[in-house]
Amino acid sequence: MDKATTLAEAKKHRENEVLEYQINIDNYRLAIQKAAQDPDMVEFKAQLESLLTSSIHEQKKAQIMLEVVTEQLNAMG
Repeated sequence: MDKATTLAEAKKHRENEVLEYQINIDNYRLAIQKAAQDPDMVEFKAQLESLLTSSIHEQKKAQIMLEVVTEQLNAMG
């Protein structure tokens, strides 16, 4: 396997990773809204908020790696 093929596969992986984080982020935001309506779900809402913060942070890291891989592919022509 050559560098271009490896980078292309890495790019696809990072794109999927960013998308998966976005799906989770969207789900957590919606679930937080629903949990906020139920006084019994205070602890669950706090857990969701923690997961949301973590997912946003991890998505940013994945986006940086996607940008790096894309830049390397672009430099190869």
